[in-house]
Amino acid sequence: MSSILAVAGVEVRRFLRDRSNIFFVFIFPLVLILLLGSQFGAGSGQAHVSVAGGTGSELERKVAGQLEADGLRVTYGSPETVRAELSRGRTDVGVFISDAAAAAFDDGQQADLEVVMSAQSGAQAALQSVRTSVQAVDTEQRQLAALQDAGVSRDEAAAALDQARTTVQRPHLEIVDTSNVTQEFRGLGQFDLGAAQQLLLFVFLSSLTGAATLIQARRLGVISRMMASPVTSWEAIAGQALGRFGIAVVQGAYIMVGTALLFGVDWGNLLLAGLILAFFAAVAAAAAMVIGSVFDNDAVSSGVGVGLGLVLAGLGGSMVPPEFFSETLQTVSRATPHRWAYDAFAVVQRHDGGLADIVPQLVVLAAMAAVLLALGAFLLQRSLNRAL
Repeated sequence: MSSILAVAGVEVRRFLRDRSNIFFVFIFPLVLILLLGSQFGAGSGQAHVSVAGGTGSELERKVAGQLEADGLRVTYGSPETVRAELSRGRTDVGVFISDAAAAAFDDGQQADLEVVMSAQSGAQAALQSVRTSVQAVDTEQRQLAALQDAGVSRDEAAAALDQARTTVQRPHLEIVDTSNVTQEFRGLGQFDLGAAQQLLLFVFLSSLTGAATLIQARRLGVISRMMASPVTSWEAIAGQALGRFGIAVVQGAYIMVGTALLFGVDWGNLLLAGLILAFFAAVAAAAAMVIGSVFDNDAVSSGVGVGLGLVLAGLGGSMVPPEFFSETLQTVSRATPHRWAYDAFAVVQRHDGGLADIVPQLVVLAAMAAVLLALGAFLLQRSLNRAL
């Protein structure tokens, strides 16, 4: 066992000695998850409204308070700043309150607001929410005006409306989207989906591209010298596989911990998520053994590894969620380990599933790992007798 661990340690050190691997294994995945989550994350659907002008006025307080009460994210800035944010897509809707509008509101007169929508895809829905909030403020002012016209003082009218809001139960409307896709992603955090997808993409991709170190070890005679020492062939092969498995698990665990701490990603049951990662890493390590044993040129193996890794990731749902696939592509995607690991993560993350719920996915991943490992060991044994 010590011989296997020693061989695995050598492979890990050889992999980390290449500084470019450190960037693509530990830095780039988190950057990509941040970018994808910021643009397409589930949580990014909260409308963002920027309010400009009317600072300290009653109109600003009423409008901003109603917007926040209706679940919109409200920020404040100067008119120039808000217009710049709109042009850059950093806010969905800008509400501009002029001094004349604030004064008219204080006098009980009609106050005109300038509302500008950005070109963002979700800006139209945000605009409708803003209109609803502003109409609620307008309705309250009309109620106050009607009571005042009936001879009630403004303070008494405001107190009566406050009492009515607390004693009268408003009708509640709940809109339920019956779309299966919408229900599937319901409750996901902004970075949750992208984190799981990118974890599978990079763990597999890094493993395949790291197969170049196996070719270099064969070319430089590292494996031959191992075989000349008191190390059996199966120990050398097991050490090679364990080294690649260790690299994949460390990268996956790093992504899981990093996204949880930096982006608040909810991985569900951490033990089950770690188990899924371990099974998927075993498949990735075995696939790297096959790539590293078939090819004799490390540059070619890296190119094949990148191409194969991206294709499998795309088919397996690591780029576009498989819920959007056609039925035919759904069937094809199940030939990839990414799809089975994606489904397992979905069960744990979105549905609070237990071990029994992910057993089918784990069995398939284990079978894939066993077949690829056996093939990789056979090919590596043959490659040791082949001149490079």
